[in-house]
Amino acid sequence: MPDGYEISTDPARLNVDVIHQYLAKDSYWSPGIAREIVERSIANSLCFGLYHDTAQVGFARVVTDRALFGLLADVFVLPAHRGKGLAKALMQCILEHEDVKRLRRFQLVTVDAHDLYRQFGFAEITGASRYMEILHPDAHRSP
Repeated sequence: MPDGYEISTDPARLNVDVIHQYLAKDSYWSPGIAREIVERSIANSLCFGLYHDTAQVGFARVVTDRALFGLLADVFVLPAHRGKGLAKALMQCILEHEDVKRLRRFQLVTVDAHDLYRQFGFAEITGASRYMEILHPDAHRSP
């Protein structure tokens, strides 16, 4: 990890303004997401904040029962801090966390970061025909 950067799971350090701004305005997966939804998602997830000195510059969360299943979500590094290996450091930290490393099934959904996640053992779902979902694509948007 480059000097001046650190990763923390302390929820008190999370800057919800930074997280909401990125998710609502810069992410492809949750444009227009309501701040209340972001706050609720943070409160109910295992969160990892990436910091440069004291400023939050990245984030990821794991939706998990902390025993068998986890879903990686909302992973980002702010553009000014990309290209320094920070996403890889964040992934390594997540995968080494006690509540993640022994999960039976750990999943994620991505449109464009397959190469990053493959480096950490993720692969396309085997037996995808067994998986089902209810999808409400605009449920996260502000009314």
